[in-house]
Amino acid sequence: MLIFNKKADLIDHLQSLKSSSIGFVPTMGALHQGHLTLMNKAMSENDITVVSIFVNPTQFNNAEDLAKYPRTLDRDVEKIEHLSSKIVIYAPEVNDVYGDNTLSEHFDFDGIEDQMEGKFRKGHFDGVGTVLKRFFEIVKPTNAYFGEKDFQQLAIVKKLVSKYNIPVNIIGCPIHREHNGLAMSSRNERLTEENKEEATLISRTLYKVRQDFGTKSLQELVAEVSEVFANNPHFTLEYFEIANAETLLTATEIVEGEKYQAFIAVFINNVRLIDTISLN
Repeated sequence: MLIFNKKADLIDHLQSLKSSSIGFVPTMGALHQGHLTLMNKAMSENDITVVSIFVNPTQFNNAEDLAKYPRTLDRDVEKIEHLSSKIVIYAPEVNDVYGDNTLSEHFDFDGIEDQMEGKFRKGHFDGVGTVLKRFFEIVKPTNAYFGEKDFQQLAIVKKLVSKYNIPVNIIGCPIHREHNGLAMSSRNERLTEENKEEATLISRTLYKVRQDFGTKSLQELVAEVSEVFANNPHFTLEYFEIANAETLLTATEIVEGEKYQAFIAVFINNVRLIDTISLN
């Protein structure tokens, strides 16, 4: 198994392979089955698969959240090696990615950066755009793989490669869930087993919204979700929105022929979890 900490060494290695296709799976570590599914898909569709493990500081608007984000590099490497020893790992230090200037570039993503996550995590998508643009320049992947749990991020990445003419194909992959319905997330590492069971309320609420979609007004659905979490002392609802799946703008009414997506962000035991579901 090859592990690179320096981008120059990774670039030299990839250039020496002269492979016809490179699949790239960017991660922040604390790997779970959802990540491994992305890697399997990348391996099945490319000659070489590169996985980055890097907790990107510029996409955190909360210093405490950054400090508490799980870092499990040794365990992550073991999981990848068990999957395939042929996967190439890029696990850089911050200065290898950013040099002496750990700051974000500013991006215009046509307004979708200001919705949902962008409203509550100022500068988040500038950080996401900055690190991915740099990773794409380093790895030069043919295909890059992202989970649809971060649906808004996936839309941002597609905007990034389109607006900056980056020659990479962005592939979204279905959400991977625990047996109880909880969306897999690196942040789940910070939950107790009891918290994990309680957090199934998030996915159960989303499935109920999908069941009722089209039979109730959007305003009724939003009010019902707010009430569910207001009545549960273990949770703090940050936002719940139903948005147009293409524009990500908050929907005020259902228009025939349009696609809609529900988005939610919830705190449980000071751990922030997000989830999403297609409504039609």
